Amino acid sequence: MSKNEARRAGATYQIRVIGAGRPTWRDIYYVVLRLPWILTLGAIATAYLGANAIFALGYVWTGGVANVTPGSFKEAFFFSVQTMGTIGYGAAFPRSDAANGLVVAESIAGLLLTALATGLVFAKFSRSTARFVFTREAVIGPMNGVPTLSFRLGNARSNQIVNAEIHVTLIRTERTVEGVTFYRMSSLPIARDRALTLTRSWTVLHPIDNDSPLKGETPGTLAAKEAELQIVVVGLDDTFRQQVHASHQYFAHQILWNHRHVDVLSETENGDLLLDLHKFHDVQPLDPGRPAA
Repeated sequence: MSKNEARRAGATYQIRVIGAGRPTWRDIYYVVLRLPWILTLGAIATAYLGANAIFALGYVWTGGVANVTPGSFKEAFFFSVQTMGTIGYGAAFPRSDAANGLVVAESIAGLLLTALATGLVFAKFSRSTARFVFTREAVIGPMNGVPTLSFRLGNARSNQIVNAEIHVTLIRTERTVEGVTFYRMSSLPIARDRALTLTRSWTVLHPIDNDSPLKGETPGTLAAKEAELQIVVVGLDDTFRQQVHASHQYFAHQILWNHRHVDVLSETENGDLLLDLHKFHDVQPLDPGRPAA
């Protein structure tokens, strides 16, 4: 599936990189931090069992472990687990210099492996992540007589994101006069690109004025140029006091023209404000005869 076909189908595309340098040992820590929890726990368990298997082979080769059948890998493996886990049932114990040397080496390896696993698990638990939600579509419709691109985003958690900033970039394919394909990136100025606190809903507005990169564009031209919107939000999590970020993208077919998002904020009879998140993604069409841009 080509990039254009993927966009029309609503799927995301991937950028394949060739010619890049290979990851080094220093990169493994960052790779594991980005893995899902199930894979991280699987990697830790695999490393632990693999280390015990290596030392079990050493015990089988050297012997010298009391109450362990000579040549039995299973019993040597269980003795290795007891040693590395500092369990020490007492039924099996080293009685030769070679076996005692392996126990010392395994104790050191166990300390290092435990320290690495503890640090990795703690780092993953303590790393603050954002849970932002974006509307399914962006819309373009008039606001105070000015065609305006808009979409909504919100924090899916009950905490606040302090001093949140948003950046929106328009990416489209262009052909230069020399006939070269060029992927142009243009920043879209936002009417309010900073929020003191971001909670459940924030409507982002970009007026399409004479200086806007979207001026003169139509649904057809955006589709022909394989246009997409890239959004990045950065803010400070008030619970962890750490910076969090999120990103999202809208393809040309996800931008609805002559539409607006349904209002989610209303006032009750007793004067309270009601935020209805059931309508977060809802849109409504405008007058089809009214130009959007």
